Amino acid sequence: MSESTYKTEVTIKNPEGLHMRPAGLFVDLANTFSSEISVSHEDVSVDAKSFVQVMMLAATCGSRLKIQASGTDARQAAEALHALVECEFSDDSTAVSEKEG
Repeated sequence: MSESTYKTEVTIKNPEGLHMRPAGLFVDLANTFSSEISVSHEDVSVDAKSFVQVMMLAATCGSRLKIQASGTDARQAAEALHALVECEFSDDSTAVSEKEG
């Protein structure tokens, strides 16, 4: 399988924004992929696999996140993270269940 880069953007709909629990879910999901993944908010870009760095984004409800993944599973990674944010970080997210299944 060849390496690729995939980018997507998503708006945080979760009323509390990207606080500890959603950030943990985001990082946990990112770490299930082999691709390098970054997430950006405004002018700050961080490693999506680092909880501390993701928390530094201080992204609130309505914030626009840019997700970029590079690697053999880049598209799957970016789409799964996009879906997780889109469903307001629901524990029963289809993004999480698709990756596990």
